[in-house]
Amino acid sequence: MKRFKFFVPFIRENGKIISSYIFTLFFIGLAIWFIKQERGEIHHVKQLLITAKWAWLGAGMLLSVVYVFIHGMMYRSSFAAVSSTITVAEGTLLFLKRNFVSVFLPAGGVSSLAFFSAPIERKGISRSQINFASSIYGFVGILSVLVIAIPVFVYGVLEGTLGQGEWFGLLAALLLIAGIYLLYRSVIKKGVVYKLIVKYIPTVEVFAAEFRSNKIERKHFLSTFIYSILIEVAGIVHIYIAMVALDMNPSLIFATISYVVAVVFLIISPFLRGLGAVEASMTFILIRLGYSNVAAVSITLLYRFMEFWIPMVLGALSFLLKINKLLMRIVPALLLLLLGVINIVSVLTPAIHSRLAFLKDFLPIEAIRASNYFVLVAGLFLLVTAAFMLKGLRMAWYFAVALCILSLVGHLTKAIDYEEAGFSVIVLVILFGSRKEYYIKHNSRLRFIGIQTTLLSILAVLLYGVIGFYFLDQKHFDIDFSWPQSIRYTLQNFLLVGSSDLVPQDGFARGFLFSINISGFLSIAFLIYTMIRPYILTMDTSEEEFEAAKADLEKYGNSAIDYFKTYRDKLIYTSDEFDGFIAYRIAGNFAVVLELPVSLPESRQGFIKSFDRYCMESGMKSLYYRVSEESLDDFVSLGKKRLFLGQEGVVDLSSFSLEGGSRKSIRNALKKVSDQGYYTKVYNSPIKDGLLQKLKSVSDEWLVETEREEIVFSQGIFIWDELKNQTIITVENTEEKIVAFLNVIPDYVKGEGTYDLIRKTADAPNGVIDFIMVALFNYLKEQNYTAVNLGFAPLSGLKTPQNFTERSMRFAYEKIRSFSHYKGLRAAKEKFSPEWHNKYLIYDQDYDLLQVPNVLTKVIKP
Repeated sequence: MKRFKFFVPFIRENGKIISSYIFTLFFIGLAIWFIKQERGEIHHVKQLLITAKWAWLGAGMLLSVVYVFIHGMMYRSSFAAVSSTITVAEGTLLFLKRNFVSVFLPAGGVSSLAFFSAPIERKGISRSQINFASSIYGFVGILSVLVIAIPVFVYGVLEGTLGQGEWFGLLAALLLIAGIYLLYRSVIKKGVVYKLIVKYIPTVEVFAAEFRSNKIERKHFLSTFIYSILIEVAGIVHIYIAMVALDMNPSLIFATISYVVAVVFLIISPFLRGLGAVEASMTFILIRLGYSNVAAVSITLLYRFMEFWIPMVLGALSFLLKINKLLMRIVPALLLLLLGVINIVSVLTPAIHSRLAFLKDFLPIEAIRASNYFVLVAGLFLLVTAAFMLKGLRMAWYFAVALCILSLVGHLTKAIDYEEAGFSVIVLVILFGSRKEYYIKHNSRLRFIGIQTTLLSILAVLLYGVIGFYFLDQKHFDIDFSWPQSIRYTLQNFLLVGSSDLVPQDGFARGFLFSINISGFLSIAFLIYTMIRPYILTMDTSEEEFEAAKADLEKYGNSAIDYFKTYRDKLIYTSDEFDGFIAYRIAGNFAVVLELPVSLPESRQGFIKSFDRYCMESGMKSLYYRVSEESLDDFVSLGKKRLFLGQEGVVDLSSFSLEGGSRKSIRNALKKVSDQGYYTKVYNSPIKDGLLQKLKSVSDEWLVETEREEIVFSQGIFIWDELKNQTIITVENTEEKIVAFLNVIPDYVKGEGTYDLIRKTADAPNGVIDFIMVALFNYLKEQNYTAVNLGFAPLSGLKTPQNFTERSMRFAYEKIRSFSHYKGLRAAKEKFSPEWHNKYLIYDQDYDLLQVPNVLTKVIKP
């Protein structure tokens, strides 16, 4: 029924995630490079960790639990600093969940502060207080690091143990905290920076007003800082315990220096909670401080176990207090992340000799080497796949299963690593147990093309490479290739893992290898694109669908904006179960529905469920724009949420009159305009081209004069063919110059009429809008209409805000200058004494509201 017009580029959809992962993989790559350089000594690390003192390890693990509770107390104090009360248990749970999810978020330590506030909101603490308390928590966390870092860095300089990179990290952290403080001062004092931000982003003033209303209590702010210092001390003690447990020359000074350097790199690391960055930087600084390579790596790994992995596991367990869909997404993603790390470490560490010797009796050495390569590649792809699992992509699930199976087989065939293979089996079981949570479909046609193209590419490159290697002259690589060698070297270079024993001797040989590398890169990249790409699409609606929708409007239409549901900017959704349709537009991963389904009232809920199911399977979320208050029950009963948008005015023509004191301003406007020789004229369809040309000039002048652009979705634009078939009312002078016009459009409410465009020239007399509106009223009365819909007045009519968002909207409407035109629009309609009807936005989750302004901005563009 629907056909694809074009695909939204994958990079545009997932650019932030991909760029963050690239930067993070760079840090992980540094760690891998270091481990490879010290490959000969890695087995000593394993032996050292096994012989660690268990009593000290137990003390370190106990301190990890205390460390978590100190975070809970720090959260409690940060909330107390803004005159809010939470318990230590609530603060601890908040830390565990935010710390856990921060691993999967870009700039995780900061962005995680926006999550898991709903239980606290239910206690009556406002969202602004929660955000303010979380900001204090984050700010103090950085501040305490710097308080400890500055004397440590001074000591390091005197001892000559710090390099340029460490100073760069410290400077970045100093600039960050200075910027946060200056921004805070500017917001509180309404300084230059604040005014500049408000000038370009006026809505910031709403949040700033709420921010200023939350005063900081110095006593509790100080206690927050003290708890944060205790957290830093716990981190330093963790490193010291690792040194003692490993019997590696324990030193509090060295533990402090290495801790500060690691935390600075954690702050500037954008993703995976410093994974790779912390390990590489801390190992490097310990080596600079005089520890051996083995000792430095061992201390770092043991510290990260106590400081990173134990809180991570506790965070995962915290979700078990309330099983939800987020848990079903996060746990598999975390396990995939762990399996990816295990794969990489397993390949880079020496195999157990006895197992390897046993395996060589059954498999050739080439097969064992190939297994190592496959496990390494699978590990790298697992790290990236983990993030896409959080999106619920069905093909990401398939991809994860395939990588787990590859890891399982690879671990068994590379060195009988049954421990790693066992973990692969556990991840597979978890994936199959949570398979129903991965329901977002992909474009099967594009996926088939991707798989087909990749398989053909592999086949073509295999033939090209194998035949090429086999028949190449020996001088190019100084090797007379056999068939098995040709196959092995082709696969290695196609998969981009390289061959250390394959050295090109001339330019032709280098070009030959480069051609295989490029072919492999392009094939793998295209496969990943087609397998991981979400099913986010832009479709085209056929002429037949528009005609069927217009026929449904005649049967089921009951709204003043139903006319715009078959406008050419809309997509049409129909269901096999119900008669009617839904009109919507796509912006990002949202499907924005104009008002309600056009259907029988008794079918409305079923239609909504059907469309939401379609959106869910397509990787989209639904929003319903300008829903009437009378229809809210259809949505609220389905668990959806509402947000007040404004009011729609309807004038009762049967009782409307120009008599009385309240109509004096209108009567004065009518007299003033008519005294200047202006009059109104009604033109019935079809409209002549000459008149349309005059109307186009008025419209263009109005757009320029008001500095506006055409917008659509819930209103129309100047379309020649549309206006040609509508009734036009104009205001003209004696020379037939048109200074204002409006077009009457179909209104599907029985007995009600309405209009769309109302535009005037710059030299039109004052009061011309009232003049033409009264002409519209008179025309509709003559056509036996009993009411006229004046359209929508955004933000107006909000008397009792129910939440922070609605309070912000009311504040913006009443106080912010850039929103004053909404007040003018309301006043222009109010003079006709309409009856006002509330309109709402319907959405599913509160965090969807963060994207609503941007989504609606895209939707209204032609």
